[in-house]
Amino acid sequence: MALALGGNVPGASGPVEHTLVEALRQLEAVLSGIRAASLYRSVPVSPVPQPDYLNTALVARTSLEPGELLAFAKALELAAGRRRGERFGPRPLDVDLLLYGNLETSSPELTLPHPRLRERRFVLEPLAEIAPDLPVPPDGAAVRDLLARLPSEPAVQRIGWSGQR
Repeated sequence: MALALGGNVPGASGPVEHTLVEALRQLEAVLSGIRAASLYRSVPVSPVPQPDYLNTALVARTSLEPGELLAFAKALELAAGRRRGERFGPRPLDVDLLLYGNLETSSPELTLPHPRLRERRFVLEPLAEIAPDLPVPPDGAAVRDLLARLPSEPAVQRIGWSGQR
């Protein structure tokens, strides 16, 4: 399975990078074999004025069902200080379930693969760093190929972690 994590305002753990590191630590309780990407900076894809985002992605294994993993992710967001508000507004933590094996599902709570995965450079670039050949349903296109199909703008900048991971 694959997750995307991002944020662009300080949260309960302090600066955005600290919030992302804390979320990764907490995910270790329910995931195994975690491979996390570098940290990336991206401009917001939003009509709402806000700071740049820090993003990463991870691949791992879990015994949780997709709905259980989604509930865990939403609990992490709340603990970080995220509050539901303006759509596409600033947030201390956003955790998106991107892929869960080859599962394809669509419900009001969860759509897999993530419905905007194929159009988001800020998700595909970190994911391609750690799993370039990962197949994305329904056609099994590799992450690296999906990334190559996207326009180069808006650019995503790999900045790496500050050493706290």
